[in-house]
Amino acid sequence: MSTPSVAETIAAAKENGRGVVIGYLPMGFPDLATSVEAAVILAEEGFDVLELGVPYSDPVMDGPLISRSTQRALEAGFKLRDLFPAIAEITRRVDIPVLVMTYWNPVVQYGVDRFTKDLLAAGAKGLITPDLIPDEASEWLEVSERLGAERVFLAAPSSSDERLARAVAESKGFVYAVSTMGITGTRAGVDKAAHTVVSRLREQDADSVCVGLGISTGEHVDEVLAYADGAIVGSALVRALDEGGLDQLRTVAAGLTKRSGLQAR
Repeated sequence: MSTPSVAETIAAAKENGRGVVIGYLPMGFPDLATSVEAAVILAEEGFDVLELGVPYSDPVMDGPLISRSTQRALEAGFKLRDLFPAIAEITRRVDIPVLVMTYWNPVVQYGVDRFTKDLLAAGAKGLITPDLIPDEASEWLEVSERLGAERVFLAAPSSSDERLARAVAESKGFVYAVSTMGITGTRAGVDKAAHTVVSRLREQDADSVCVGLGISTGEHVDEVLAYADGAIVGSALVRALDEGGLDQLRTVAAGLTKRSGLQAR
């Protein structure tokens, strides 16, 4: 049986009365083999979707923690060509969908059509593109439509209603609602702006909205799933992997997913 798409996974979770938890980890950190094992652990501990980051030398959205991890991946020798066999190994071992989070320049340098074909051949479902807005994504829209890749655009509290509507219209899988103005990183609480931007996306007829940035505890996950379809956790997982290796990652991942509060809105 083939792995469901991200859209199918979120729809199934809704039918079961719950939201999804999405886990972000950068590929190649602390080394390629460990990053593969880390991704598999997230699936084993109940995450619904994997978001795997491509290390990049100019990560405009990443906070200090994730920037350091991706820099270490690059220093350890990670190359873009390493991404596809690593994803193929992960998708061979898990039964949840995989999305790749990447800045747009590496995709352009590799070739949009070629990147998408290699991505899908490795078993991933599509891309999250934090620095690409739909207005400037004509080539990606054409290629993803033709090849059947899911595409996730971001919506921020500062986005105009027109831009939110475009993100809703062009996203496939879900719309990524940025919870706060700024960069990734753990925070004491989820910014109240997250609730507002999700409400504004609903007004634009968004079917599935997942919230990211600043979600680092089980309480944050519960809080977000009270009004959104999914919660995206990144920095807390990267910190656990960095400080305590795979064992600590497993402990933190379990604490984020095995809770009674994973109820859908």
